[in-house]
Amino acid sequence: MLQFITKKILYGLLVLAGVVVMVFFLFQGFGDPARLVLGQSGDAKTINNIRQQLGLDKPKWQQFLLYANDVSPIAIHSTKEIETKQLKGFFIGSNNTKIGIKLPYLRRSYQTKKEVTDVLFEALPGTIILAFTAMLIATVIGILLGVLAAVKQNTIYDTGSIFASVLGISAPSFFMGIILAYLFGFVLSHYTGLSMTGSLYDIDAFSGKHLQLKNLILPAITLGIRPLAIIVQLTRSAMLDVLEQDYIRTAYAKGLSKRAVIFKHALRNALNPVITAITGWFAELLAGAFFVEYIFGWKGIGKVTVDALEKLDFPVVMGSVLITATFFILVNILADVLYSIVDPRVKL
Repeated sequence: MLQFITKKILYGLLVLAGVVVMVFFLFQGFGDPARLVLGQSGDAKTINNIRQQLGLDKPKWQQFLLYANDVSPIAIHSTKEIETKQLKGFFIGSNNTKIGIKLPYLRRSYQTKKEVTDVLFEALPGTIILAFTAMLIATVIGILLGVLAAVKQNTIYDTGSIFASVLGISAPSFFMGIILAYLFGFVLSHYTGLSMTGSLYDIDAFSGKHLQLKNLILPAITLGIRPLAIIVQLTRSAMLDVLEQDYIRTAYAKGLSKRAVIFKHALRNALNPVITAITGWFAELLAGAFFVEYIFGWKGIGKVTVDALEKLDFPVVMGSVLITATFFILVNILADVLYSIVDPRVKL
């Protein structure tokens, strides 16, 4: 187990290294952040000073090496850099130059001057709650509909489940978000009590924060539609294969109830492809939440990233991509471990 996880982590670090290279050079041609920081009224001398402060006056290859050194867990920094950037880790070396193991430094926002880590981790709980709720809705309803479609094969239940899942797969999240926001958050808001936009907390100047779980309903349903449709089809297909196996007929022959055979024996052995979908989609929902959060005004990493893109705040954007990629890797490792737990036939 430990050897398997170590190997997966090493592969994950290689993936993150590729992400760092791709993300850094991807955003190099999108305008001048220094000009956006100062506005159109800034003179050339002031803009050059800002570019120097942001490190944008150096050659691209040098900017990349400095950025890679900042985000790398093993890096070389001067004593002044360690103090100025408040790097957290263990460093050894001479008085001027030290090498050490540290937490990745994602730099500061161009616009707010806050640490990118602080900006993203303030928004991260909103995205995780939204993705988890969407995945919970998709998993519970998807598995139940998939089991129903398999058990009631070639009936109206089966046909209806397949038709609904095809519609769900075909509908992009941003389109469904607009439709649901307009229909339930505007046209029928008097009956539903829902709003078109809103976050997990409403902030009042006098009474402080107020939890607003109702604002979670529409974005969670929007985000969960596509994985729900996939899970229905995967569960149905896997269940149909398992129900034809000999041990299922043996279970019936032993006098077990239909419910026990379906949920205790058949469903458990049919869950491997479903787990793949659940874990894969949960990681993807963290990235797919970008547009849904923006549509519904939900405060999360997606909305923060889109706002940062509009302002050319590249450290926030690049930090967001790195954190999302890290979640993909961790969730994929978790999926492989879950296979061996759910199905004893699978060995790591």
